[in-house]
Amino acid sequence: MSFSVRMFLVIGLLLAGVGVGAQPGSRQLKWAKEGNSFYTEKGGDIVRIELPANKETVVVTRTELTPPSEGRPVQVRNFSFSADGGKILIYTNTKRVWRYNTRGDYWVYDLGAKTFRQVGKDRPASSLMFAKFSPDGTKVAYTSEHNVYVEDLASGEAKCLTATNGTRKLINGTFDWVYEEELDCRDGFRWSPDSRHIAYWQIDANKIRDYLMLNTTDSIYPFAIPVEYPKVGESPSPYKIGVVDIAGGDTKWMNIPGDPQNTYLPRMEWAANSSQLILQQLNRKQNEGKIFLGNIATGETSLLYEEHDSAWIDCKGAWSDGIVAGWDWLNGGKEFIWVSEKDGWRHIYRLSRDGKKETLVTKGNYDIINIEQIDEKGNYVYFMASPENATQQYLYRTRLDGKGKLERVTPADQPGTHEYDIAPGAQYALHSFGNANTEDAQEWVSLPSHRSIAAAGQGVDIAAMVKASESKKRVEFFHVKTVDGVDMDGWMVKPDHFDSTKKYPVLFYVYGEPAAQTVKDESGAGLNFLYAGSLAADGYIYMSVENRGTPAPKGRTWRKAIYRNIGRLNIRDQAMAAREILKWRFVDTSRVAVWGWSGGGSSTLNLLFQYPDIYKTGIAIAAVDNQLCYDNIYQERYMGIPQENREDFVNGSPINYAKELKGNLLYIHGTGDDNVHYQNAEMLLNTLIKYNKVFQFMPYPNRSHGIFEGEGTRKHLSTLYTSYLREHCPGGGR
Repeated sequence: MSFSVRMFLVIGLLLAGVGVGAQPGSRQLKWAKEGNSFYTEKGGDIVRIELPANKETVVVTRTELTPPSEGRPVQVRNFSFSADGGKILIYTNTKRVWRYNTRGDYWVYDLGAKTFRQVGKDRPASSLMFAKFSPDGTKVAYTSEHNVYVEDLASGEAKCLTATNGTRKLINGTFDWVYEEELDCRDGFRWSPDSRHIAYWQIDANKIRDYLMLNTTDSIYPFAIPVEYPKVGESPSPYKIGVVDIAGGDTKWMNIPGDPQNTYLPRMEWAANSSQLILQQLNRKQNEGKIFLGNIATGETSLLYEEHDSAWIDCKGAWSDGIVAGWDWLNGGKEFIWVSEKDGWRHIYRLSRDGKKETLVTKGNYDIINIEQIDEKGNYVYFMASPENATQQYLYRTRLDGKGKLERVTPADQPGTHEYDIAPGAQYALHSFGNANTEDAQEWVSLPSHRSIAAAGQGVDIAAMVKASESKKRVEFFHVKTVDGVDMDGWMVKPDHFDSTKKYPVLFYVYGEPAAQTVKDESGAGLNFLYAGSLAADGYIYMSVENRGTPAPKGRTWRKAIYRNIGRLNIRDQAMAAREILKWRFVDTSRVAVWGWSGGGSSTLNLLFQYPDIYKTGIAIAAVDNQLCYDNIYQERYMGIPQENREDFVNGSPINYAKELKGNLLYIHGTGDDNVHYQNAEMLLNTLIKYNKVFQFMPYPNRSHGIFEGEGTRKHLSTLYTSYLREHCPGGGR
């Protein structure tokens, strides 16, 4: 269920044929290390663009990226430079692995020698993953078919560093399904700074049972697709961290305290030198975190820091846009940056290398949302936050030594949601802006003045755009206070030609779990991408309210109130907010609908079943109907371990309340869903059948969690969704 709202954006990119690569405005903007220019692909060429003049220079032409044996250039999906800038690693011919295109082919272009050659050419096509230059630029390492390889660029000689022992269930240098989905772990090996060693994860999924997805459409005889998938209550895949000398020799395994079958290891990096590793370990409940330093010569590790939480501890991906690689070292490796909620707010700390000295960098009753850039030379850390309004986000900075005040960098006349891709040294940034009532805008800015320079939107005046939109707001934001005293944010889009003397149907959009917010003042808020037409034109009030337990920047207490209470606390919050809203004179209490996807599908079912007096129609997509069917990392992080508190899982699952269905239900699920398994649907169907409940069900053959594969799929889904809503919750004022 980490699918969440942001995954819809990825689906949109996939439908449009756009890859997750080096595109201006993405989090993967290729800044030059000097911080005054960036690289991008343009028309098949790789170009360098200097700021502030916006001067463009072609670095490599598409002609130079044409293999001698082929008549056309490779399609650049992504690229990276060697540390000395003399070589470029090109990623192409990519294939999807679960959610992202992380498997493909790699080529190296040598800027000095003007040569272009394929790396790993003896490996199967599109089988290489996470290839990267050695720090000295002489070699490339990559994984292929669950093994780690290194290739010498001068000789072309490649060798396997993991004894070719990798299998589907013994995974070297990458991760199993659940580590990728729930801990954002994908790239599982690291070069040492001196280019002599590689450290890597080995995940042993041999004891993890397979979930068998049945493909019944791609051949006359159906066949099973196995996915190593640890259900909640099952022990994790054991891990090892190994270090291997690329010159030859056996792997040296690190001696890490704790049972690897009852802990997780989401982070491993070189400890600012070539002799030590730094590791983060979480216990199985993910409420205890430990940091170890490991000596690669002896394999021994020592504890330098530990943290405890009565609920759960988030990993780096939670405050780095899903990027878990890298470790932020300061003071020549004597200190590092850490983030914790231990004082009740998500704050930045700097820790000494031995863990004995701790300095709070961000101070106050507010959360940091994301760390954007660390400017050690300037003694500043830049981060996103929104102390006054949890639906928005702005760029702030403070002194890196912890002695400064909170400084807002984003101009005050640009209310909404901002994103920044900041250059090294924090001199320039690509600034993206949007709010619910203003068109998207992008510009290049200099920092910290936030002065617009080479405008990505060609002279866009964001403040003027915001001012112009104030008189024609489509989305209204509001607060609603429940009988339990919970103050909830919400947005609402009223019907066209709204008449306050009439009563209109209301459609709630819900997610409600810790993976995503729905109430944000950002572009797209208030839009329903599945509705074929305009909800406002058809006379619907469309709205969403934000319950406790979502990742809103409202402090630890807000976010972690949901611990062991998914399916109960969030559902009550939503229902009590709806009950207040139904008191509004223009809301028709007989026409109340709710819909959601993934965790939002689960919330939709729970609302429809637990509060049938409020919700009359529900459309649930890809829902977890039985919490005991979902994966261990997500479900145990937020709910505990079922061997200890099984009743919480049962009492939070929609299937437990299915017999209470009184309204109209449309349930939708892809049979090829590797995330929320199709078995959820059939378990729910059996329960509804048992209690003689009438409903509508639509399975999408072999579609994944996003239900977008296959010709006509998204149009059909939209048509189904729209017709069901119109039939069972008709629009218009009465």
